[in-house]
Amino acid sequence: MQPALFCGLSITYLGGTSYTWSLAMGILKASSSSGLHFIFLLLSLIIISGVQGRTAKDKGGFRPQKLFVFGDSYASAGNDDIPVRSWKVPYGITFPVVPTGRYSDGRVLTDFLAKYLGLKSPLACRLRSIARSRWLKYGMNFATGGTGVFDTVFPGPNMTTQIDLFQQLIEMKAASISSGLNSSIALVALSGNDYPSYLARNGSISGLPIIISRVMNQLAANLRRIYDLGVRKVVVSSLQPLGCLPSLTVSSGFQKCNSTFDPLVALHNSMLKRVLDKLNNETKDASTFLLLDVLQIPPSKHQRQANSAGLSSSKFENPLKPCCLGLSDGFICGSVDAATSNKMYTVCPNPKKAFFWDMEHPTQEGWRAVFDILKPSLQQVF
Repeated sequence: MQPALFCGLSITYLGGTSYTWSLAMGILKASSSSGLHFIFLLLSLIIISGVQGRTAKDKGGFRPQKLFVFGDSYASAGNDDIPVRSWKVPYGITFPVVPTGRYSDGRVLTDFLAKYLGLKSPLACRLRSIARSRWLKYGMNFATGGTGVFDTVFPGPNMTTQIDLFQQLIEMKAASISSGLNSSIALVALSGNDYPSYLARNGSISGLPIIISRVMNQLAANLRRIYDLGVRKVVVSSLQPLGCLPSLTVSSGFQKCNSTFDPLVALHNSMLKRVLDKLNNETKDASTFLLLDVLQIPPSKHQRQANSAGLSSSKFENPLKPCCLGLSDGFICGSVDAATSNKMYTVCPNPKKAFFWDMEHPTQEGWRAVFDILKPSLQQVF
């Protein structure tokens, strides 16, 4: 175990190496560092904090004033250590033109949810100490790339630790956190990093059901804790079709989804629904814990997926092919040759025509398409 600072607070977590879902197929990913990252950090603070969501309409329902975010790279807004790829060019190329620590060419799930709620996207916790107080009144983002419910092979705070930080700030009576909790909402993004980490530590696919059960038990405790700390609504993302991630479709030339992990996804999501139903029964409010069914599509049929999710060829040229790719094995989106400083990746001509940005994460347009599908379920509550 090693002590570290996160959000200006002391935490302890396991160190590790950056892996992706492709590790489950035996592929290791790595990334390098760049001297421009601090400039990008400051620019992202200025640009992103000025992005206003739409004015919230009075629909007679819950009207959140703050958004708190926990989880991984599907929701992170810059909490990762500066050397990671999300702080490198070409990340952020679509919005806001410079890297902001988001794992995309632009906005991610958090940003679309915040806009829908009429809020500014909450700042990354790591920016808390250098941000103006008026930029903090919309909540805070604790999500960190590569993390899970438990410690993963990524060196970042797991979900329990993220909630610990949230609680510390409440107990410190930080104005931006402690006020208005009863009119706040939490987004919990869980994209499955616990599972490839288990496999990377010599786990077996046959042992995954037990790990899923453990993940769900801890997730239930985490969600209950967020509620007990004062947050009134908690939105939890389902597990996306893992077999359709480019890191797992590369073997088919990005032409079809890999069915290896279909049973894992189905079991995770069915157990997650039971967890949320049980928690809602405990609070006697069926809308306290909400399921955000990410890509509400079967994970095995490519064409059916494309059509049902609005990912048809008319919108996305190839829904399974990422826009940003390493030039060869050993390189990923954002890689630079250590000796020559040459770019070792390619970027598609128009990211708006790609659903995936890199080997694991959607583009801004990909997230927009996903969120358009999710709006009806949210409109029942907000």
